[in-house]
Amino acid sequence: MEKLFTTEYRTISQIAGPLIFVKGIKNPAYGQLVEIVLPDEYKRAGQIIDACEDIVVIQVFEETLGLELEKTRVRLSQQGLRLGVCPQILGRIFNGRGQPVDGLPEPIPEKNIPISGSAINPYSRDVPVDFIETGISTIDGLNTLVRGQKLPVFSLAGLPANKIASQLVKQAKVKEAERLAVVFAGMGIPFREASFFLESFHSSGKMESTVVFLNLASAPVIERLLTPRYALTCAEYLAFELDFHVLVILSDMTNYCEALRQISASKEEIPGRRGYPGYMYTDLATIYERAGRIKNKTGSITQIPILTMPADDITHPISDLTGYITEGQLVLSRSLHQKGIYPPIDVLPSLSRLMNQGIGKGKTREDHRELANQLYATYSHGIDLRKLEDIVGAEALSDMDKKYLKFCDEFEKTFIGQGESTRTIEQTLMIAWKLLAEFPSSELKRISKKFLDVYLEQLKDWWKWKK
Repeated sequence: MEKLFTTEYRTISQIAGPLIFVKGIKNPAYGQLVEIVLPDEYKRAGQIIDACEDIVVIQVFEETLGLELEKTRVRLSQQGLRLGVCPQILGRIFNGRGQPVDGLPEPIPEKNIPISGSAINPYSRDVPVDFIETGISTIDGLNTLVRGQKLPVFSLAGLPANKIASQLVKQAKVKEAERLAVVFAGMGIPFREASFFLESFHSSGKMESTVVFLNLASAPVIERLLTPRYALTCAEYLAFELDFHVLVILSDMTNYCEALRQISASKEEIPGRRGYPGYMYTDLATIYERAGRIKNKTGSITQIPILTMPADDITHPISDLTGYITEGQLVLSRSLHQKGIYPPIDVLPSLSRLMNQGIGKGKTREDHRELANQLYATYSHGIDLRKLEDIVGAEALSDMDKKYLKFCDEFEKTFIGQGESTRTIEQTLMIAWKLLAEFPSSELKRISKKFLDVYLEQLKDWWKWKK
């Protein structure tokens, strides 16, 4: 990438952590690329992130250790950060700044795209309506993923969110004539997790259609803020210029927000909730809103951000703001994980706001919506009865109450706890019908009679055999 560094300044007034404060820069531009030159001509890259009166703030993408105020020079470029893209970018591994780290030559770019990007214009957005089959019953059946959606995973420390994400990459399906690509952005993740994802992509045969951007925990904090933007710039190129349907995995957004807080503190900004900057909502929106579909474009971008909720608190600013911006959430449960149930997705607080757009006749099945409603209602009632049982004892419950308790156990064991196996949407829905077949029709109030007559009739032989 041609940087065109021209104007040079020797007016550094202060160095604070990863930030350099420079006086006297004329006409600075937000995002403008700079080069920091040491006395021995060793160069470090940076970017203008703020300007106030006569002072410009530059964030350095490497350490500022060893920089001296009098001897360090700053050169300005005529452009901001860009990513060089071409079809050969597929199958490659980059660091958090878009530099190859897989030992292969840097791809020759067809074009250089600014990484700043922008949210898709609401007028140009197309409604997400296409079902993505993930092979996981709790997602396909109850929290359906739709092409162009942003559906985060709210995890707890120690739970297998990364394993679920890798399973989604392996199992996600599009129509036979369509092409699926994966863009993975790891932010502040340890080497062990990075190795897990890379091994997973290689072993599943998905690496050839995957682009990886890795910002390891040992890498500079500033790089963490750039990683998702490089990844999404790559995804936009694949989706809207090469017509791929792109699945973007962002892990871990908590590390991203911690980096944002650290940089905000370095700039001595007034903190917001729990020390996070007041503009964190806007900053997260610039990432999440780059998902979607565009009218008259074949490709799409579907985002699955992963975040670890600090102190298991779903009301924490990171998860709270993410929930406002995105279209639902998949919440992992520590209690299900402790029971040995995988994937431990808690269906009651989980939600897919675009589910109704992607299910129904011609997409999944005509009875899907009503069946999902009944599963929610039955499982929720069973959970309430579990709490009641702890208070009054099992002897005080009716026979029907005990059926609900049994349903809860079977639902968690067979519907949620599918292990690492893959299920078609037909298998998922039929398992749901088999679980509900234990109840008389009078208890299945969320399902219309026409569906009860059709599917319970099909299950009669299975139900008699089970009895």
